[in-house]
Formats: sequence, structure tokens, C-alpha cells
Amino acid sequence: MAAHSWYPVRYHFQYFGVFTASVIRIAFNLVTENISLYHLFAGYQRQEVIYQLFGYSTLLFGSIVLALALFRGLFLFLMRQTIILMSRHIEYDLKNEIYDHYQLLSLAFYRRHNTGDLMNRVTEDVSRVRMYLGPGIMYTINTVTLFMITICFMLLVNVRLTIFSILPMPVLVLTIYYVNNIINFRSEKIQQRLSALSSFVQENFSGIRVIKSYVREESVRQSFSAEARTTKPTPWRW
Repeated sequence: MAAHSWYPVRYHFQYFGVFTASVIRIAFNLVTENISLYHLFAGYQRQEVIYQLFGYSTLLFGSIVLALALFRGLFLFLMRQTIILMSRHIEYDLKNEIYDHYQLLSLAFYRRHNTGDLMNRVTEDVSRVRMYLGPGIMYTINTVTLFMITICFMLLVNVRLTIFSILPMPVLVLTIYYVNNIINFRSEKIQQRLSALSSFVQENFSGIRVIKSYVREESVRQSFSAEARTTKPTPWRW
């Protein structure tokens, strides 16, 4: 109920951010005109009136910008609370469902799969799902709505300049697509290495009495360091 009630906020709170730029543009134009009128009526009594109008106008536009920023921050906070809270509940339900499902699996299943891999499903994989359903959705909505609203405002200001501004977009899209494929590939590799590392830790903790009995702590520590190094980020290879 809470998530659906804030759907309009998700799509329209970006108006406050974009409209602020328009208000600032109007304020700058007004400042320029007032300065011109102030110098035009130099030595006249009206100069004081123009100075007062300039001060009131600056205060008014400053208050409008501050109010828009506060409204945008409030709606952004509500949107984040809604989506992030929803993703946390989904993560909680998924972990419970996976754990309940593990209880129903046969012993043959556990012989075929490593314990670390099964643990990784509950921890890392579910966390990735939460990131996609929470921050992933939120940032996607923010980016799409902000792009659409900004383009509309830009077209109202100058069509030709807007077209020139969006010309590099195809190149950016292709670049992002290429980088995204690299990130996905590396993410899968890291997930596999984390599963292997979890299995290594689980096996060593299960046999910690044997390790201490044979004074193998240093050897196990070195093995763990070597295994952990495989999960460290490596330089990009383009």
C-alpha cells in the first residue's frame, strides 16, 4: 500500500529540481534588467525605488529556490524510504524462503553442491537482488524522469541547442552498454570466487580442532590469503 501510494511522487518530484533552474534563469534576467534600469535612472529619485524592488525580487526568488529544494528533498526522502524499505522486506522474505527450501532438499543435493556456494546464495545473491529492486529501480526512475523533463524544458528554451546537446547520446549509450557488459562479466567471476572463499572458510571452521591439533594455523592462514586474493579487484582490461 505504501509503495503504490507514492508512485506519483517517484515520477514527478524531479520537476522541483528542473524547475529550480528555470527560476534561477528568470532571477538572473531580472537582476540584469534591474541593474540596467538602476544605471539608466542614475541621479533620479526612482533609483531608490528600483533598488528596493531589486532587493524584494532577489529575496522572493531566493525563497522560491529554497522552497523548491526543500520540497524536492522531502519527496526524494519519501521515495527512498518507500523503495529501500520495500527492497529490505523482499530481501527478508527471500532469505526465509531460500532457507525453508534448503530444509526440503535431499542429502544428494548437498553432496553435489558446496556449502559455501549455498551460503552465497542466501547472502550475496539475495543482496544483489535487493540492490536491483531497491537502488537499481530508484536510480533508473530518477535518471529516466530527469532526462525527459530536462529535454522538455530545454526544447522550450532553444530547440537547436537541445538537438546539439543530445547528439552525443548514441555514443554514450554504446559506451555504457559496453562497460555494463564488462561489469556483468566481472561480477559473475567475483560471485564464483566468493562462493569458493565461503566454502574454504566453512570447511576450515568445521575442522578447526584438527587444524589446531596439528598446529596448521599458519599454513591455513596462507591458504586463506591466497584464496582471498582471487576476489580482489584487478585493473581494467579493455
